[in-house]
Formats: sequence, C-alpha cells, structure tokens
Amino acid sequence: QVQVVESGGGLVQAGGSLKLSCASSEKIFNFNDMGWYRQAPGKQREMVATLTGGLLTNYANSVKGRFTISKDYDKNTVYLEMNSLKPEDTAVYYCNFGQQWLGKRYDYWGQGTQVTVSS
Repeated sequence: QVQVVESGGGLVQAGGSLKLSCASSEKIFNFNDMGWYRQAPGKQREMVATLTGGLLTNYANSVKGRFTISKDYDKNTVYLEMNSLKPEDTAVYYCNFGQQWLGKRYDYWGQGTQVTVSS
C-alpha cells in the first residue's frame, strides 16, 4: 500500500504564502499523474492543480497565476507553492497520486493538511 503524507499547512494572513509538500512511499516517477485537491467546509472536493506525465500541468481557474505544482523525483515528493493567498483558499488540501494498471485506475490519497487564510 502506498503511503502518502502531506505537510506544510497552517494559518497565514491574506496575501501570504505557503508551500505544501507531499511525500510518497513509492517512487513518484511510476505514477501517471499527481495532484492537489482541496475541500472547504460544506463544499465538494475540487481539483487545485495536477501534473500529468511529469510535464503537463493543469490548474483550477481560481488559482492560476498564484499556485505552482512541482515535483522532486529524488525525494519522491510533490509540492504546491501557494502565493497571494485569499480567505477563499481556506480548505483541507489533499495530495493524490494516480496510476493506471491493466485498464484500472488506482488512486492514493493523503490524510490532508489544513490551510487557513485569515482576512
């Protein structure tokens, strides 16, 4: 079973920055895609940023130009750098690794890390 551990969340003032980290127990090079999702209270989980094939990035419109997803194969870690944070960015942020194997998709999720942005 793949272990996924997020870190780096916390409380920050609006306009501030945070960098989330997500470490995998398996080599992330083997995953087809990786990404960050978030869930605010009373809302559904939504995609924030994804990285496919190690190169193709995709961002939610609400975070474009402010958030950056990156990875470090040597550390088996994916990052989410968040700048110009807004109160509406407040949520639990989850890391995901996805793998396609014999026609089936396998998803591995972390436990989540809380990000709170105060106004």
